Amino acid sequence: MKIKVVTVGMLQANCYLVYDEKTMEALVIDPGDEGEKIGRELGQLGLKVKYIVNTHGHYDHVGANEFVRHATGAPLFIHEEDDALMQEETNAAPDGYLHEGDTLKVGSLHFSVLHTPGHTRGGVCLLGEGVCFTGDTLFAGTIGRTDLSGGSLREMMSSLQSKLAPLPDTVVIFPGHGPQSTMGREKAVNPYLSQVTE
Repeated sequence: MKIKVVTVGMLQANCYLVYDEKTMEALVIDPGDEGEKIGRELGQLGLKVKYIVNTHGHYDHVGANEFVRHATGAPLFIHEEDDALMQEETNAAPDGYLHEGDTLKVGSLHFSVLHTPGHTRGGVCLLGEGVCFTGDTLFAGTIGRTDLSGGSLREMMSSLQSKLAPLPDTVVIFPGHGPQSTMGREKAVNPYLSQVTE
């Protein structure tokens, strides 16, 4: 598995190109802006995009959806609870919905969908191959905002406790903004995770 990070937009969101080196099948996570930049990276790497996935519906994660979908022909997926939010931002309807427990297969890679409301009602994380793409649920050292429309600190803490805290310490997290980390490090230093793991 290879992961290419493309940082895009004014809010410096992380768009991830995740691919199987043998088949060159790829998953694009959160094409938030600068579609041309994302497209160039896909072209230079020679990737065949199988899915486009939004971890949630905020504009800084969905802004280049249509560009990437048109450029690649790949279907776009988001959790149903964030469909309306995404369409407010982009006027682009998804091709399908993500549900808790769904598996996305990209070449030999498999990623499971974790529904993690808190930042938004339809926030999701993708877990597999020893990594977790956490969107704006979990960052290095902190969590996503819960004071925006659809946010809930109570739901966020529940998501952290039930979905992310049980993950092995070795799992590498790739958040929607900022640097990567590990679950072990976050359990040790992230004040929000320490509240649910004590």
